[in-house]
Amino acid sequence: MANGPVLKLLVLGIVFHVIFIASVFDCYFTSPVVHGMNHHGSGHGEAKRLVLIVGDGLRADLLFTPNGFAFGESSPTVVAPHLRSIAEKRGAFGVSHTRVPTESRPGHVAIIGGMYEDVSAVTKGWKTNPVDFDSVFNQSSRTFSFGSPDILPMFAKGASPERVLTWCYDEEAEDFTKDATTLDTWVLDQLRSLFQNASTDATLNSQLRGDKVIFFLHLLGLDTTGHAYRPFSEEYMRNIQVVDNIVNEVENLVSHFYGDQETSYVFTADHGMSRIGNHGDGDPDNTRTPLIAWGKGVRAPLPDSTPSSHDDYSEPWHLGHLLRRDVSQADLAPLMATLIGINWPSNSVGVLPDIDPTRAGYLAPLEGDEALARYALVNVKVLLEHYLVKHELKAAHAIFYKPFDPLEHKEFGVPARVRKVAIIERLIEEGKWYDARSYCMELSEACLQGLRYLETYDRLLIRAIVIVAYLGWAAYASISLLPPEKSMSAFRSGVIDVGTVAVLLGFWAAFWIQNSPWTFYVYVAFPCYFWREFCSLGIPALRRCVFESSLTYRNLFTQSTSVISALQTMVVAYTHRSIWSVGFVVVGILWPLIAWPSSLLSQNRRLVGLWCGSCIVTGVFPLLAVEKEESVPSILAGGSVMLLIGALHLYHCSQNNVEKSVRISSVVQMGLVAAMMLVTSSSVNSLQAKAGLPRLNQVAAWLILASSSVYPFISKVRHPSPTSKIISFFLAFAACFVILSISVEGLFYSAYFCNLLLWIEIEALVRTPDTSNGNGSVADQQPSVSYRFRVDDIRIALFFLFYVQVAFFGTGKSFYLEPVYRLVPIFNPFLMAALLIFKIVCPYVILSVVFATLNARLRLPPFSLFLVALTLTDGMTMTFFLNVTDTGSWLEIGQSISFFCITSLLLVWSAGICGAGEYLMGDMLVDHKSAKVD
Repeated sequence: MANGPVLKLLVLGIVFHVIFIASVFDCYFTSPVVHGMNHHGSGHGEAKRLVLIVGDGLRADLLFTPNGFAFGESSPTVVAPHLRSIAEKRGAFGVSHTRVPTESRPGHVAIIGGMYEDVSAVTKGWKTNPVDFDSVFNQSSRTFSFGSPDILPMFAKGASPERVLTWCYDEEAEDFTKDATTLDTWVLDQLRSLFQNASTDATLNSQLRGDKVIFFLHLLGLDTTGHAYRPFSEEYMRNIQVVDNIVNEVENLVSHFYGDQETSYVFTADHGMSRIGNHGDGDPDNTRTPLIAWGKGVRAPLPDSTPSSHDDYSEPWHLGHLLRRDVSQADLAPLMATLIGINWPSNSVGVLPDIDPTRAGYLAPLEGDEALARYALVNVKVLLEHYLVKHELKAAHAIFYKPFDPLEHKEFGVPARVRKVAIIERLIEEGKWYDARSYCMELSEACLQGLRYLETYDRLLIRAIVIVAYLGWAAYASISLLPPEKSMSAFRSGVIDVGTVAVLLGFWAAFWIQNSPWTFYVYVAFPCYFWREFCSLGIPALRRCVFESSLTYRNLFTQSTSVISALQTMVVAYTHRSIWSVGFVVVGILWPLIAWPSSLLSQNRRLVGLWCGSCIVTGVFPLLAVEKEESVPSILAGGSVMLLIGALHLYHCSQNNVEKSVRISSVVQMGLVAAMMLVTSSSVNSLQAKAGLPRLNQVAAWLILASSSVYPFISKVRHPSPTSKIISFFLAFAACFVILSISVEGLFYSAYFCNLLLWIEIEALVRTPDTSNGNGSVADQQPSVSYRFRVDDIRIALFFLFYVQVAFFGTGKSFYLEPVYRLVPIFNPFLMAALLIFKIVCPYVILSVVFATLNARLRLPPFSLFLVALTLTDGMTMTFFLNVTDTGSWLEIGQSISFFCITSLLLVWSAGICGAGEYLMGDMLVDHKSAKVD
């Protein structure tokens, strides 16, 4: 395969994998939003108004646990005395369980809209709606909202004109280096001003005193403080105290303005926060948020139930004598709608906590059990309305549609859902409130199951298409490794083409009839093309290859099994990081001892010793704890090791009389690294002292980072060897691993780099010459005119895939925000994400140039070894795709999505940077350009 076909394969592989990342969302997480539902509501409320307070990023355990913070005498026993007194004496409390992604927008959508956004929606921005959805704000007579410009506008957008009023501070106020409690006190000040203005504004006063009014206070300070200082910090503790005081002040303001007891209050959080100050994934600390409700229409505290409602998580709260009532986050929307008697959001899938007659909920209606039974019926009607719209859409388009039998089974032509609603209404008329609620509970569960049935109706088909596509890609990529086949007969080619077109058009016709998303058409096109090419070129070439070689189908099966086992071991390593360390032991110790000739070991003891030592050192990092504290000594140690590597290179250049320009270039790069170490040390000390980020430090850090990163790309220095140029790239990104490191990342980067350099020498050492060309040793071989596949190439490709994964997982999580504040102190999610991604990408640039150099060192045509890796990549991707789940714990759901996306994106990125590696090292590997891949 010449350079053109290689480029075609790489581009096609990148496009294919990027597109098929979306398949996981089409298969498992389709948008729940449909339109056309009728509204339902109770018609009357228990309270005239509702106050919703959301402490963004507040952990439930840190709010409720006495002595949850240990800072000596400065730590109060109860960090939020007002909220705790409410839970103990005036209201109901529990845990609100969120879903992934545990981000602010999806959390608020669940609280206020009663629905869960599909996971992919988080990629569409923080501040705008990916889809239009209904909310309790839109159903209120008026909503007055105060808080962050990242949250409030999305609920005003699409709402009735003048229905949702917003007061937002400037985005620049979200500065991570400043006291974030000012964001929360600003919200309180705006509410106070609103009530004051009502005394001179008759229109505003009339709006405020109407029924079905909602006040929404979004308190962002805790989230900002948690990111900057982590949840167990003194800053986070004091921010909770500020929030507690704000809740107290809000109650006083409302009570003073209205002078009645007609207000309901709900306090909760959109998500929690992990110990390291992050959120977004399914970590239980991110999915468990506090819920406290009190005021008009809300029950008083109740004694704990038998069996106890508490577990190990809430035992330290010392609230075990009281009932803890947990809910799902989407259940808050129907609870709030019921309290003030508004229509429920039409897209709500929440279940009113009080629908279950066997457990106490949150309501204490004036009409008692009758009201609870009627509220439960409203809940059923909302869910049925949602189900019915989706059922009719699916029935109108699906071929051979099979309805959801528990709701659609007909007796005398009447569907079960209609009969069950009639039974509930009859029970309410007869005064059998308990039985009515029991039936509502059963029917609501059936409705949710029916919604899930419809949302997953096409799942089996999508899974089959995706698996066939990934297998087709592996088959298609393998064509590049096989000897080219002579042209086949026109008849056989015609049969294959006709069959391919028939299959493709058949699927497209079915998709058109079913009104399927446009992505389905794209998904099925890829496997049709891949298998068409393999049937035309791959199968004949594979047969001839096996026939002409000593390789038997049995050996082929055995080797395939070994490769699959290696790939599945890497899959397991995603959840058991110690396996990466075991991998280094296998590669660095067991492989040389078992597979190498004893003569090779004895003749190259120094190199083998360095290789073993390098593998052991690099293998230590996956064993280190994932959660790390900011450590300036560790950061500077990493920088010092990087400077040492540069100094050794400089010494080697001096000893070998390398051109002066090369030595000067190395000194410049080392100077940039040293300067970044000084700036980073100063910035960290300033931020830890809460003095903010000095402007000079910020500007200097950006200048050094940019200059260092682009230096090797614009430098005109002619390096004497590939190793010299690789070291130049290493030093270029060393500055990044100083300014964006929180602890030992710089040390890992250095160990990883040294291990990769030794990998080149080791592979060149163990490579046995291909005697079929009549050449001697590898070093003496001339570049091959064409690539001849060797079984050993599979091992090298597996090593490459191993290094791809280690580059990401070597030091655990790389998404710490503390280092980002040294460059971006003000909240800017996209720029912050870009910096974190840049840090992740840097080791892959090193891997790409090393792999290109290794390819040339073994006298192989460009991309030869990577083409072998391409054939193997999706062995892991398919496994993770099948392991994706949208049920179970939030941790399981989040991890399953993350792992699939990581394998897809890492391998896609590897394809791109391997091309970049050939380009970046092109001038150094020019001697090997005559080799072409056939």
